[in-house]
Amino acid sequence: MKVLISGSSGLIGSALQPSLHVDGHTAHRLVREKTDDPETVYWKPSEKEIERDKLEGYDAVIHLAGENIAGGRWTDARKQAIRESRIQGTSFLAETLAGLEQKPKVLVCASAMGYYGNRGDEKLTEDAPAGKGFLAEVCQAWEAAAQPAREAGIRTVHMRTGVVLSTEGGALEKMLTPFKTGLAGKLGSGEQYMSWVSRDDVVRGFAFAMTTDTLSGPVNMVAPEPVTNEEFTRTLGKVLDKPTAVSVPAFALKMMVGEMADEMLLASMRVIPKKLQEAGFEFSHPELESTLRTILGDQG
Repeated sequence: MKVLISGSSGLIGSALQPSLHVDGHTAHRLVREKTDDPETVYWKPSEKEIERDKLEGYDAVIHLAGENIAGGRWTDARKQAIRESRIQGTSFLAETLAGLEQKPKVLVCASAMGYYGNRGDEKLTEDAPAGKGFLAEVCQAWEAAAQPAREAGIRTVHMRTGVVLSTEGGALEKMLTPFKTGLAGKLGSGEQYMSWVSRDDVVRGFAFAMTTDTLSGPVNMVAPEPVTNEEFTRTLGKVLDKPTAVSVPAFALKMMVGEMADEMLLASMRVIPKKLQEAGFEFSHPELESTLRTILGDQG
């Protein structure tokens, strides 16, 4: 397939593009800087600019672009940037794809498990209703922004991704220093569920969604065994052979990172990848301890 990827320099995109090439696909990039490279397409969604003619003839578009939600404290300006980068970009891309003569067969869009909000120990399949809070509202609007593509007959998939585990970015990379120094422990009560997934499985999952015609709408991109924060902390400490006795109370987290603490660190989301499993996707890393040992290698 001929595939176009936005957000190709991010944690997922930087691994997805070479993986698609290995699998025999042709993967090009949707980028924000003009270039003479024939394997890139320029766009600037904030200005409604895009090289429309170069979009003709792609079989699939994978849309990953969006402001990093954990890149800093959530000020009003930062929340607006997070919201606009997802909704504005997705809406503009979906509208543009819908108007092409040679439309792609499929649009696979990034979304997030934040759609479900703080839900305790409730098992959350794709049928679960949206939750409450900033991230839940953003995810709802983010997914709705792709409606023009759906209406144009483009199969549209929303990958509600969990905490992506990798040493090259994301939450795990940030955790390693405090854990290795023995200054880490559970967050708050530790009872909140954390739905995680290896970066390798995310890459494979996006490719699977792209090539599996029966998949559309929301798809939970998480490993099949979510764990509580306390379980995750204990397991990572075990793999690194470090103590995890230091816990961080909820009030301290809120003082440090504000609203982000409630929605990302203390919120409980027990998400189940029902649609992926029913479609026949097999996880390479379904269990946490073995996944961490594989990812961390000789660090553990």
